[in-house]
This record gives sequence, C-alpha cells and structure tokens, in this order.
Amino acid sequence: MNADDSDQIKNLLEADGLVETDDPASADVVMLNTCSVRQKPEDKVFSKLGHLAELKQARPGMTIGVTGCMAQRAGAEIARRAPHIDLVAGTAQMERIPELIRERRSLLASGEATANRASDVLIQLQLPRKKQESQLFLPERKRVTTGKLKSFVSIMYGCDKFCAFCIVPLTRGKERSRPAEDIVAEVRHLAAHGTREVTLLGQTVNSYGLKGLDATCSFSELLRRVNDVPGIERVRFTSPYPKDFTDDVIEAMATLPHVCEQVHLPVQVGDDTLLKRMHRGYTLDQYREIVRKLRAAMPDIAITTDLMLGFPGETEDQFQNTLRFVEEVRFDAAFMFAYSPRDPTQAASFPDQIPQKEKIRRLEALIAVQNEITCAINQRHADENRLFEVLVECRSHKDPNQWQGQTRSGKTTHFPAGRDLVGQFVQVRARKAHLWGLHAELI
Repeated sequence: MNADDSDQIKNLLEADGLVETDDPASADVVMLNTCSVRQKPEDKVFSKLGHLAELKQARPGMTIGVTGCMAQRAGAEIARRAPHIDLVAGTAQMERIPELIRERRSLLASGEATANRASDVLIQLQLPRKKQESQLFLPERKRVTTGKLKSFVSIMYGCDKFCAFCIVPLTRGKERSRPAEDIVAEVRHLAAHGTREVTLLGQTVNSYGLKGLDATCSFSELLRRVNDVPGIERVRFTSPYPKDFTDDVIEAMATLPHVCEQVHLPVQVGDDTLLKRMHRGYTLDQYREIVRKLRAAMPDIAITTDLMLGFPGETEDQFQNTLRFVEEVRFDAAFMFAYSPRDPTQAASFPDQIPQKEKIRRLEALIAVQNEITCAINQRHADENRLFEVLVECRSHKDPNQWQGQTRSGKTTHFPAGRDLVGQFVQVRARKAHLWGLHAELI
C-alpha cells in the first residue's frame, strides 16, 4: 500500500512538471514516504534524513519533505529532530503535496519562511472522517498510472478493526471504500495502457463496501467487475481480514478465470488466548475453516500469512502453539517479525513486555520452521515437474541470461530463454526449488 502511495505521489509530481531522478544529490525535491507499523522503518527515516541534511547543506535550494504514516503519527517530532526539512504532510494530505511544495519553495525564495522552524513545515494532519472526505486520490486526476505491467489499485482506505498492536487506524483514519465505478474505470484505464495484472489494495480489503458507499457493492461483486475488464489477465488482492472472509469471496476466487489462486491471510499468532488479547475477532478454528474451504475450492492455492512473535504476555507455551499451528497449516510463505510497541496503541502500555533478546530468539526459531516448510512446498513442485503459467516481468536479477516472473500462485520463477519475453504469458516446467521460488524451463 505504501508502494501504491509512492506511485501516486510520483504521478502527481510528474504532472506538476517534475522529472524523476534516482540520484538524491541532484534532486530539487526529495519526498520520503514513511511507514509506522514497526520501529525499524521509523529509525531508517531519521537515518535517511541525516544523510539528506548533508546534501542540503551543499545545495540549500533542495526541498525535502516527509509524508506517510510516520508523518501522520509523529510530524512534530520529525520537524523537531530534522529542522532542515521543508515539509511534513500526513496521509490525508498526499494529493496536496505538489501544491505544498510550490508554496514552500515560493516562501523560501521570498524570504518569508524560515527553513529551521518546525512551525513552518507542519501542515494540518487531520485524518478524513466524513464520507465526502473519503477519497485520498480523485480518480479523474490523481490516480493515473500508465505503462506498468503490474499495477496496484487502492479500493479502500483506513481501518476500523483497532487491533491492540496496530497503529494503522490512527495513521490512516476510519474505513472508507471507493465507489466501484471509479475503481473499474481506473482498471480500464490501466488495461488500456498496458497493465495485465492488478492487485486490489485495502487495509482489510475484503471489508470493501461495508461502509461509506451510497450504493453497496460487495467485495465478491467487485472481483467480478474487475475480472471482466478487457485486457486484465490476473487479479490479486491484499490483505484480507479473516473475520470478513465470506463464502461468496471464496466462490468468486474459485470460479472467476482471472482471479489468481493465491491469498495472503494474516493470522498473527497460533494461540487463541493471544488472539483474544490482540482483539483480532476470530479464533484459530474459524481461521482453519477458512483455509479448509479455500483449499477445497482451489487445491493448488498458495496461502501466505503474517506472524508476530513476542506480543506482550506471550508465554513459551503460547509461542510453541504458534510453531505447531504453522506446521499444521503449512503456509507457502510468511512475513515474520517481532512485536514492536507503537504508541499510543493499547498493547504498547501493557506491563508484560517481552525482552527484545527473547523476541529475537523466538523469531529466529519461527523463521527456521517456516523456511523449511516453504522449501518443502517448492521442492514438491520441482519433484513433480509441475507446469506453471508465468507472466514475464524482467530479466532475472540473479542471471541476466534468464527471465523472471510470477506464477498465478505468486511464486517467483526464473528460466532461460533466447528472446525477450517481457509482458508475455508463458508456460514453464518447474525443475529446481529454492526458498525464494523456482527455477524452470520454458515450454
């Protein structure tokens, strides 16, 4: 979702006359788009801002801005700790970034603004609450992406779940769905400009349509409408919420030809007591039933997940429960991370925080278990010489003589070919397995 936000900011700036550069030292404008889900990415922001301070000292005319979730959460702190920056814009002001940059540069040029005063660089950071404020990017102007083989399409913003550990509702605002006709129009535009695969995005993407729309459109119905857009050959979505994963969505996934057999379904932990303490709103048995239905409807589906270790109060037995659950479900892959306190979420104030050293020990143990499962699943595909359809994306990052793409189930695949196949769908046969995916031969 942050990658999609960055794409939208890039499009807005290019529409305003700027040209992208990969070299910060030569840039007139540098925008950092930030994440607040864990502490590590926030630490990286201050590290990057320190480097940019040196560049700005050499080129005082450079404009430096910070946006995204960290800007929304800690804008005043950013301005205080990095007084050389020119702009702090929250998640609800992204579409105003070109205007704000112009205003800021004009003030600095006229001498009416002081670059080192935090009060100069902060703008209003209120999150949208009302339905008429629901669209961060207006589709007729703001959400335009051209020439990308694979594109993201945000279908909703914000979140109303308020899990005990998660800061997203506080940085992204209340749950807001975009009108289905705007989404479909955007997908049609993308298809007309070369997009063949779209990923529908939302904090809880399968909650789409439940709130904030005059005319209701369920998530399964939206999948049908996007599936029917000419030129779109693959449809994915992320991330669904287990509590809202309904049977009609499973049916749509199983019957719509362009919806891929892949789902990222966050579980977080494999212990019911911890799930309740996290305010996740489902039990492991309910999660198991969703997995059972998905695999019954699509035997070849790839299921990935999020797993968190070291949530406050997590006992050794509860950690072992998570390991057993991972071994039971056998996810194709997982994003695994240690819990990071996020003020002012509820869990950040829990008294029974787990020591960092212990969190890392548990995380390393979990990674070892899941990596073994991932390798075993990929190895089975290689042993069976499975055939896969691959959308070719680029030359292999590992070997320039090979090509790289993804299967419908989301597995990265590399294979040799004597010609440029970028943008084409090809059939390959799996030959060798890796943790990251598959080596294959072109059929």
